[in-house]
Amino acid sequence: MKINFILSVFAIGMIIMSCTNQSAKKQTADASKSGYYTEPYRPQIHFSPEAHWTNDPNGLVFSNGNYHLFYQYYPDSSVWGPMHWGHAVSKDLIHWKHLPIALYPDSLGCIFSGSAVVDANNTSGLGKDGKGPLVAMFTYHDFVGAKAGTNTFQNQAIAYSNDDGMTWTKYDHNPVVKNPGIRDFRDPKVCWHEPTKKWILTLATLNTITFFSSPDLKNWTKESEFGEGVGQHGAAWECPDLFKLKVEGTDLEKWVLLVSINPGGPNGGSATQYFVGEFDGKVFHNESPSPAPRWMDYGKDNYAGVSWSGIPAADGHRLLIGWMSNWQYANKVPTTVWRGAMTLPRELKLKKLESGEIVLSGYPTAEFENYGSKWETLQSEKSSNTYSLGAADAFDYSVELDLGTASQANIQLANSKNEVFEIVLDKAKQQVRINRNHSGETSFSPNFPVDIVAPAQIDEKVSLRLVIDQASVELFLNEGLLEMTNIVFPGEIYNEVNIKSEQEIKITESKVRKLASIWR
Repeated sequence: MKINFILSVFAIGMIIMSCTNQSAKKQTADASKSGYYTEPYRPQIHFSPEAHWTNDPNGLVFSNGNYHLFYQYYPDSSVWGPMHWGHAVSKDLIHWKHLPIALYPDSLGCIFSGSAVVDANNTSGLGKDGKGPLVAMFTYHDFVGAKAGTNTFQNQAIAYSNDDGMTWTKYDHNPVVKNPGIRDFRDPKVCWHEPTKKWILTLATLNTITFFSSPDLKNWTKESEFGEGVGQHGAAWECPDLFKLKVEGTDLEKWVLLVSINPGGPNGGSATQYFVGEFDGKVFHNESPSPAPRWMDYGKDNYAGVSWSGIPAADGHRLLIGWMSNWQYANKVPTTVWRGAMTLPRELKLKKLESGEIVLSGYPTAEFENYGSKWETLQSEKSSNTYSLGAADAFDYSVELDLGTASQANIQLANSKNEVFEIVLDKAKQQVRINRNHSGETSFSPNFPVDIVAPAQIDEKVSLRLVIDQASVELFLNEGLLEMTNIVFPGEIYNEVNIKSEQEIKITESKVRKLASIWR
């Protein structure tokens, strides 16, 4: 969410000007124009802003049939700048309606990441006409204080909405959690803890997580800290999330803590780690089997992901969306009208492996399964295991392989420009490798065309699903036990699959769904 560079004096001046400008800015793209969402590399089935810069998803809340997506947004440029909260809503997690900017900077600072909840019982007292409000909690970031060298330039504040998120009012007595003197003090994620009847705030504090509790979202008490000696360190922790999930196929429930970090990811730059354990309203007890980090996504481009609040408990689903980029090159990717997009929303599950280890998996949502054409079984061309996907705005491709005694299989996504996105399933080394050196445009950053490697359990039989958009490939191995999200910039969408191996393998099934643009 935050970018690690020293702002120039000129940039600071521009930021101060922007932070005092409360005019209602609008995104510049026009849906009535023929070029709407057709620029080179424009995602067709993923959320991206009409124009300008976006990064972290914020304030994810479900209310009255709407999935709200707020997001870090800079309305004056397609590179990072003074943060606002952009806003969009969806009925189905597929089609999105753009709404006006929800939160603007003010004299206390710019609006960094945070969360939103449905205060159904009006514990905050900020509701109206007998109804509870939506309450957003966010980080104020004071660039002037940061430039001056203070350690208290990030503080937590709230805003509330009594019209289901369409307009927001900042609380008169902000900030509600003042900085104790920690330079990195940000990204509040709020949830309701039913056993203690309190709100829980999960906050990134330097390179640990601090938990607070509150009866009313306004008055907060520090409960505990977590993180020393476990997981990946070396940079500030960011964008935490805390939620409870049932272990699939059992009656067992566990708490999951997500923590993003930049840099420090397994393949360089940004990534999100997770911990599984117990939480009693005060302390998180980590039950992960080792102090080494466990990663939610081993790709280069799934960062700062958080989950939706407000989904009824009876529904039982935990849905997450992430920012589809990496701080190593986010400001340099070869787009102009806009920069940044979100991953596909995915459902999170806890699964118990044969070893007894409980792991987090992610997979496309049920809503996505019902979108697009029906699955079409593909026949290979000639005898080369080459499959044509046809023509579409995006593709959902699935393949099942029987590797037999083969040590590895090579899957290549290709197009007519001879651009290739390569995936290697290495049974001998028990890993998945991705190569995007020849995937299209790569020259904008030396950190882009690098090997991307993930440990993976690869048995004789493997299922692989690839969601292919104009500028991304999301990989799900064995129904989400491994996720690898990577952006790409080919001259045209990959519409051919080549499967190769030096030894004999069987392709049990190869099929595709064609996906139409969500924007037209």
